[in-house]
Amino acid sequence: MKPLKRSFTIAGHSTSISLEEPFWEALKEAAAERGQPVAALVQEIDAKRGSMGLSSAVRVWLLEYYRSRGRGVLEEGS
Repeated sequence: MKPLKRSFTIAGHSTSISLEEPFWEALKEAAAERGQPVAALVQEIDAKRGSMGLSSAVRVWLLEYYRSRGRGVLEEGS
């Protein structure tokens, strides 16, 4: 699966992120669930990423986000 590149403006600078389509879909879904635009969520992830590349930081954030959601569902269903 080939990554798709999209551009965002973060802190006044244009930057591009390359993610595979399932990650873009997950990012859109997570942003909608949080009631914010994708660009705002990317900006939030960027602010917390440290030295990690932005594309990697987005993937890691999504993994943590969906893991935490899964735990909540499992705990409620137990």
